[in-house]
Amino acid sequence: MKRYVLTFGLLSGAAAAAMMLAWVPYIDTLGFEYGAVFGYTAIVAAFLFVFFGIKAYRDNELGGAITFGRAFAAGLLMTIISSLCYVAAWQFVYFRITPDFFDKYAAYSTAKARAAGESEEKIASTAREMTEFKKLYDKPLVNAAFTFIEPFPVGVLMTLVSAAALRKKTAG
Repeated sequence: MKRYVLTFGLLSGAAAAAMMLAWVPYIDTLGFEYGAVFGYTAIVAAFLFVFFGIKAYRDNELGGAITFGRAFAAGLLMTIISSLCYVAAWQFVYFRITPDFFDKYAAYSTAKARAAGESEEKIASTAREMTEFKKLYDKPLVNAAFTFIEPFPVGVLMTLVSAAALRKKTAG
């Protein structure tokens, strides 16, 4: 199982990281709303490797039969590896390539509140919240924790669906 978990976990992580790096030049062009749509679409696409990893493990190592529990365990390990790769890529992007990312996000959030007709008090509150969150987000371990919880739930869902779809009691 280790070989499949590592291979497909790293493939999934590499796909997620590659798509994140491909998005970086377009951060200002796409904006934060489209960036989020692109980001989660890329995460889902990257987690397709979990499905194929479970299938390859079942077919090549287990003779075509796998329980839900074993498929879920393999998929969950692949998801953890993939999510850690995603975190590593974001750490590089955030701290090395786009150190002004959060400043731009804070400006976007404030402008969005202003465009929605929020009161000056609410806009000021949003700006204060962004300033406080940036202080937290600039700490690598906090940043890594927040980043991990972006792809991980998606990966768990993909793992559940894959384990249910691929389980087979007998080969054949």
